[in-house]
Amino acid sequence: MRGDVFRSAFYAITLLLLLIGCSAQENGPELVSISGPTMGTQFHIKYFLPASGSISTKKIQSQVEAQLANINQLMSTYLPDSELSRFNRAATNEWFPVSKETAAVIDLALKISTQTQGAFDVTVASLVDLWGFGPTKRAPEPPSAELIAAELNKVGYGSLQVDRAASALLKTAELTLDLSAIAKGYAVDRIADVLNQAGIVSFMVEVGGEIRAKGMKPEQKPWRIAIESPVSIQRAVQRVIELTDIAVATSGDYRNYFEKDGRRYSHTIDPVTGYPITHALASVTVLAETSARADALATALMVMGPERALVFANSHKLPVLLIVKQASGFTEVASDAFAGWIN
Repeated sequence: MRGDVFRSAFYAITLLLLLIGCSAQENGPELVSISGPTMGTQFHIKYFLPASGSISTKKIQSQVEAQLANINQLMSTYLPDSELSRFNRAATNEWFPVSKETAAVIDLALKISTQTQGAFDVTVASLVDLWGFGPTKRAPEPPSAELIAAELNKVGYGSLQVDRAASALLKTAELTLDLSAIAKGYAVDRIADVLNQAGIVSFMVEVGGEIRAKGMKPEQKPWRIAIESPVSIQRAVQRVIELTDIAVATSGDYRNYFEKDGRRYSHTIDPVTGYPITHALASVTVLAETSARADALATALMVMGPERALVFANSHKLPVLLIVKQASGFTEVASDAFAGWIN
């Protein structure tokens, strides 16, 4: 996690907003835009005011910013006094009380870890730091095999437990958690809750590339989102998809990496091997019912690689778009469930 302090901009922000035709129609619903800094990146919200009813933009912005500040204070590894940082320093084999928000995120993380057989694992923080991609200030340098093996002993979601009823966490081994691959998505979902409670039925929320859309724009047009082409030297659109009532997240290895002696090291660390991924999968886009789930699954599939990710997506009926590196460029590979989202 990064953050005023999450520094999530260091992770693959691979979705661009394509708000084509998004301006409000004359005499039609008013389009409201809210944006600002959060978690080391930016948030963007666009929504259409309902024809009837009074909705205060200032009140919504205040509620949104309060939600984001709270999540950052709970889940950042860059804030030494955050709830997550305090748990990371806590003793093993002792239940540690946490907020219901943190408990919910950890509960979902553990379920996805089990579902993906460890491709997603929030206990990977020590390895992320070891490779120079975490909050610890260190020069990017490939660590020794001995150091990697030592840190691998501190990784394993099986040694982490959550009690949702009591809002508490327990680690039965020396673990440190990093929620960077799920917290931004969770933040998007909480902002969506704010808008839903205000009675807004058409909106798009984005935090650091994680997106959730609801309803239709005027004239029954869906929200249009561009998936970024996975090239590190420029920003370009790979494909446009149209969304309503769904969340989308993309993970990639082309923005955050370092090179040493002619070799490239990705920020995406395989929790099983302890090393950065080396396969040909450049980016993966996942559609899911919530942004938190899409966020975590995108990271898991990125770890898996193209062949295993496609099998997983099809077996779980997930709408997924893989962009795979080839000698001549990039190839798109879509899961069966993604076909309906291709224009």
